[in-house]
Amino acid sequence: MTVKKRQVAILQHRLLHYRLGLFEQLRAACTARDIDLALIHGDATPSEAVRKDTGELPWATRVDNRCWHVGDRDLLWQPFASLVRQADAVVLMQESRLLSNYPWLFGLGPRSTRVAYWGHGRNFQSEAPSGLRERWKQRMLTSVDWWFAYTDMTADIVRDAGFPGERITVLNNAIDNRGFEADLASVPDADVQALRASIGAEDGACVGVYCGSLYPDKRLDVMIEACEQVVARHPSFRLVIIGDGPSRPDLERIMDKPWFHWAGMRRGREKAAWFRASQLFLNPGLVGLHILDSFVAGVPMITTRDAKHSPEVAYLEDGVNGVVTDGNARSFAEAVERLVVDVPQRQALAERAREAARNYTLDAMVQRFADGLAACVATPRLR
Repeated sequence: MTVKKRQVAILQHRLLHYRLGLFEQLRAACTARDIDLALIHGDATPSEAVRKDTGELPWATRVDNRCWHVGDRDLLWQPFASLVRQADAVVLMQESRLLSNYPWLFGLGPRSTRVAYWGHGRNFQSEAPSGLRERWKQRMLTSVDWWFAYTDMTADIVRDAGFPGERITVLNNAIDNRGFEADLASVPDADVQALRASIGAEDGACVGVYCGSLYPDKRLDVMIEACEQVVARHPSFRLVIIGDGPSRPDLERIMDKPWFHWAGMRRGREKAAWFRASQLFLNPGLVGLHILDSFVAGVPMITTRDAKHSPEVAYLEDGVNGVVTDGNARSFAEAVERLVVDVPQRQALAERAREAARNYTLDAMVQRFADGLAACVATPRLR
């Protein structure tokens, strides 16, 4: 007797290039569980297109989004309903601007189709966390049959809203770090020494690195003020900035300082070489997926507890694989200075960071996602 395969559709308003590996592996993992996976996506909005961050998959289905620019945001409608009428489950992105989600969230789709959310739980970077948008998002948290949570932090938000914990799959959001691992391994020690010499870092001196986009939520002002305090007591300390963005002018006043080096945008082996040359990852502002760079490279991160972090900050354990401080320059500087001086503690954090990297991999995320989809389609609808 032939068992009918279950059908699952995942919706993306645009297909991001860094998700291509996830969906390729997830499709294979679903096939192994007798699930046919469909991926449906639209294109970037005009305001998103400048980022040039989309990709293509030959087996995915592209639809033409309808977009309206209202006030300071885009509203979208994806015409996907006719493509998923036979689906056992539909996975929607948790974005309140996706108007095409609402018929499904209000129970107007096929009665047998499970509806799932994939998201953060709330907007961690919202300027108005108690505003109308966030209250509406909170109201809709329990309007689905299953939840795919980015991290445990998201799962806690969803549970606190009254959603049953047994219907939550924690994905532990990740990207494929194998390329970065290979780049790190490919950098010769001589190249690392040459990089350190190029910024005047003495043998045994501590080098801090920042890697990521430069914008206000990253709190570059706190980092600069803290590093000035550290250098005043430890002149051999160096800071390297990898990245670019609208806040780069904030760095102008220290560009000529001997302890500072702006490397600009670096990828591949160039980025890996700077991580090999560094001992601490300084990031007083928003922490996102760059926490995985810290773990893979064994360069422990220092951040602040009150920044507008993304859910991936849940991976950082204070005093175990990184350090979390109060959100002021003095506290941040004291944490940096402690690790500049205490080399054994710094090395212990680095080792535990490398251990943590093995827990947050794309392969592990794929298996959690596929297991969650299998559980979702095998479970009756919640509503």
